[in-house]
Amino acid sequence: MATLQGAVDLLAAGRGVTPVVVSPVYETAPVGGPEQGAFLNAVLVVDAEGEPKELLELARSAERAFERVREVRWGPRTLDVDVIAFGGLTDDDPELTLPHPRAHLRAFVLRPWLDTDPAAVLPGRAPVAALLAGVEEADAGGEQRLTRREDLRLRLPGEADRVG
Repeated sequence: MATLQGAVDLLAAGRGVTPVVVSPVYETAPVGGPEQGAFLNAVLVVDAEGEPKELLELARSAERAFERVREVRWGPRTLDVDVIAFGGLTDDDPELTLPHPRAHLRAFVLRPWLDTDPAAVLPGRAPVAALLAGVEEADAGGEQRLTRREDLRLRLPGEADRVG
């Protein structure tokens, strides 16, 4: 949780970045890859000036700050920061495909995003609510089950602690 909060703080402090909202935290089982423990997931929505690759570099710098090591695809990691969308932009650039090429298939992206914005739309796809409904319907085995962690809360920089 400290790593997630640290990443929110670093991303929100990025040049040209204005944080808008951060989602609730969800615990999810890993999907694909080697056997490993559960993940904590959240979505941070920001307004960003500049180019998408500048935001990608900021995301990578947050991963480096928390000693992210990329050894095994979909393997255990301290932090994984993805740029899911950048406005309504679509781009097939192999370094940064927009929107994220698997976002429409991942409940751990769609559910927290929907929490931040019920009218959200994944560019080139559909409203996030419709995509999430489709993922949940297709997930008969419950492999993408999410547990909202009411005991964990991320805060935007400068946001006062809430009581109650």
